[in-house]
Amino acid sequence: MNPFLVRNKLPEFSVVKTSHVMPAINKVINDNNKVISQIESMSELPNWTNFITPLEICNEKLDRVWSYINHINAVKSSSSYRKVYNQALEKVTEYSSNLGQSKILYKKYKKLLQDSRNLSPSQIKLIKNEITSFELSGVALPEKQKIKFKKIQNNLSKLSSSFDENILDSINTFELIISDKNSLKGIPNNVINSALIKAKAKKINGWLFTIDFPSYLPIMQYAENRKLRKNIYTAYNTKASSLMNKDLDNTDNIRNILKLKYQLSKLLGYSSISSMLLKTKMAKSSKEVSSFLSKLTKKAKKSALSDINDINVIAKELNISKVKPWDIPYLSEKLKKRRFSITDEEIKEYFPINNVLHGLFNICKRIYSLNIIETNASIWHEDVRFFEIYNEEKKLIGSFYLDLYARKNKRGGAWMDEAISKYRLMQEEENPVAYLTCNFTPPSKGNAYLTHDEVITLFHEFGHGLHHLLTEVTEYSISGIKGVEWDAVELPSQFMENYCWEWSVIKDMSYNNKTKTNMPKQIFNKLLESKNFQSGMQTLRQVEFALFDIKLHSEYSSQNRNFMKILDSARAQVSVIKTPSWNRFPHSFSHIFSGGYSSAYYSYKWAEVLSADAYSLFEEIGILSKKAGTKFKKEILSKGGSRSAMESFIAFRGRKPEIQALLTHHGLIS
Repeated sequence: MNPFLVRNKLPEFSVVKTSHVMPAINKVINDNNKVISQIESMSELPNWTNFITPLEICNEKLDRVWSYINHINAVKSSSSYRKVYNQALEKVTEYSSNLGQSKILYKKYKKLLQDSRNLSPSQIKLIKNEITSFELSGVALPEKQKIKFKKIQNNLSKLSSSFDENILDSINTFELIISDKNSLKGIPNNVINSALIKAKAKKINGWLFTIDFPSYLPIMQYAENRKLRKNIYTAYNTKASSLMNKDLDNTDNIRNILKLKYQLSKLLGYSSISSMLLKTKMAKSSKEVSSFLSKLTKKAKKSALSDINDINVIAKELNISKVKPWDIPYLSEKLKKRRFSITDEEIKEYFPINNVLHGLFNICKRIYSLNIIETNASIWHEDVRFFEIYNEEKKLIGSFYLDLYARKNKRGGAWMDEAISKYRLMQEEENPVAYLTCNFTPPSKGNAYLTHDEVITLFHEFGHGLHHLLTEVTEYSISGIKGVEWDAVELPSQFMENYCWEWSVIKDMSYNNKTKTNMPKQIFNKLLESKNFQSGMQTLRQVEFALFDIKLHSEYSSQNRNFMKILDSARAQVSVIKTPSWNRFPHSFSHIFSGGYSSAYYSYKWAEVLSADAYSLFEEIGILSKKAGTKFKKEILSKGGSRSAMESFIAFRGRKPEIQALLTHHGLIS
């Protein structure tokens, strides 16, 4: 039996072969096409049972198989699997394009909406979502333009895949070999030991560093050797560009992605790429997004300039006459230690992974009445762990995989993805399953420790997971995070980050294996004091990325194609740090060129307004309040895409969101 096609059980990763991919995709698509043909040809008036349900079954079957296939490509890539994956991607894209351009199905959806008296509000929301999706898929286009539209979509999926592959290959192929240990002065011993192990594995004398984040960041923060910092900074910020490797250059991919998206927007009658992409967001125009980012810039600029001034002061003390970007993390860490008497490495000793997980799960038990238990499942790597979630009635309601550590052939970054979504279709019902993936430093001598930033990342991704896993919506296409406006999807994830700054939480989950103690209150106080360290700079950094994204997709035209100039324009508006002209940040900006954040990177700050305001209720009545948790679960987490994000927020908070809480949390106002 093809493991991709097995239902009613968890994926069998241990038996998956590359040869299974195409037969599985072909089988699901062929079966779905037969069902769709039958639906298109039926003479009865469409209703939920004869129309929506069979289409939902088709969607769920393909999504499940594709999620399985896609996940393996993200966490266990290989040249042979990648080749087959891209073949499958082309088939899925073609299928989706054909489905989205079916006038017969589109008319049936509209007919059903006209006669929706017997439908629930969530069912009506699903139908409206689908109608919008059809319209954005070119259903109303003349036949010749439909063909062009589908061709563009197919090319875009290929380009996005190529974009990601170039990044991964750039990271995998870069090696920095250091033969003189004196050059490594200042770098933590565990990082040096890891580099030594990597070198020995390749029979290299010396120390081998990469641009995986766990290798890159400690060099930038701690290496006293300025030349070493510059070398690793240069490699990291020129990856997937001609400046590193001409064969892995994403320049043409970016140009072609933008060109094709612009063509799509014009085919659909939109004035810009962003006006097309914002159709399904809370923010309805690039002007609204730019205004929001401008307000944040004004609030953060003064603080950011003060941050830069502090860096320049300590630079002079260390005889660095002209501060460069590769000096800033190093000088910042020096400044942080001086100001707060702590370093990331010292704090890290208090966060062994199992204790962090205990603390995280305890929060879920306190505010949501959940019990999370580790168990066994088929996995794709020995480091992967599997957990089940039970409610207070001891009923299994969901489960998740946890893949925490960086390794070769694994996509960088951190993310949550859906393995199985909650649904009830005909006689079949399924609990949700999630993939939670990070790229932390692998265990050393059997022990894995997280920096506080990594703790925050874990809590963030777990928040996404809860959004997927705690849904009570059983209509498939609006279950979990599906159907949620993209600029609201970060609300549950950023909400969870707040707990990483609470003493009662930190005390519970911290433990130093050397001293056999929890984190002392005085150390926590220092950590808390450092919370808003360089918050002005960090806010402007995120605003810069978001502004580049929205300017790029709103200003791009047949006459204005130079994406680097648009980036320079964004930087000129907000940046307080001079970036080298050779920096090729866009070439690895996967969020907007291969992810779902095109014209939506602002979502991180937009949703942060929502999350800070939501958390303020917990601050008012108790951060671990079961009453507040029950309400958050009921009105936010459980609702999925069954209603608008604004409706859900108002139902929880009793009003529209306010920016005050966000500014206070970041120390930008008192």
